[in-house]
Amino acid sequence: MKDLLEKLQSQEGVRDEKEVKMMAPLTLAYMGDAVFETYIRNYLIQQSNLLVGELHKKAILYVKAKAQAEIVHQLEEQLTEEEWGIVKKGRNQKSATTPKNAELIDYKYATGFETLLGYLFFSGRIQRLIEIMEKSVAIINESRKR
Repeated sequence: MKDLLEKLQSQEGVRDEKEVKMMAPLTLAYMGDAVFETYIRNYLIQQSNLLVGELHKKAILYVKAKAQAEIVHQLEEQLTEEEWGIVKKGRNQKSATTPKNAELIDYKYATGFETLLGYLFFSGRIQRLIEIMEKSVAIINESRKR
């Protein structure tokens, strides 16, 4: 997965910190959503031999707004001050869409989480991005056991 992320990223090259910080938070969230969805799909395919319909149902457990809000709350103390600032910046954005199957507050924190993932992707921090996504999977897996 790391190789894929690095290959995708190298298509445009790592952006400098200043440029990434100037990107719109919802643009970062847009990329973060795609990166996390891809990571989860790959994770599930590696874990099982399920049909696509079942893979989709399982993927939703990880990528839905409520799950991402739970992830970001549990990761809060493990994030740097800068990373938490990015989460808050994404969380506070006014979105053109409204959540269909989520509480507004969960949707906002999920957007913040995706913004952080997009930020890490574009700023070339692939190892940190993978670390956060691995922790995210562990958080949701632990939550499902309860």
